[in-house]
Amino acid sequence: MLLSAQPAHLAGAEFQLDLPVTGGEPAARLDLVMREFTHLTLEWEPQLRTSLRLSLEPGAGQPMLRQGRAIGWIEDALAPLRRTRPGLDVHQLAVAIRSATGIEALIWLTDIAGLSREQAAQTMRWSARAMLCAALAGNQPGKPFETDPDKSVGDS
Repeated sequence: MLLSAQPAHLAGAEFQLDLPVTGGEPAARLDLVMREFTHLTLEWEPQLRTSLRLSLEPGAGQPMLRQGRAIGWIEDALAPLRRTRPGLDVHQLAVAIRSATGIEALIWLTDIAGLSREQAAQTMRWSARAMLCAALAGNQPGKPFETDPDKSVGDS
């Protein structure tokens, strides 16, 4: 098999996420993007599984469906934080959110954890929101987790 060869069902496959993510709070913007991203992941699951498998072969390049578009979509949703939270690394937060969403998470949640596809999508959206909440509370990805001993986990 040639490494550059792609299965026929991947030919011409390309994602666009044309959402009106202007204005609004970052949490609402992220929810909108994650709702659409999980929908795309479910809709394109067979192609995404194939693309992931191809990308894991030794010496493989990045197939067309594995080019990191989701990180850009998530960063766009979180863009207002650059102004309101200048100390927050929005790119790193987007990378962290992407690490818990998409085809890799869907495969683990359905094939290993046994969740339905809808439960998996809800879990991925919940994870994205939880990471945003953690970052807004001062816990940034890639940094030691800070806890306040005077606050319980549910306090805001």
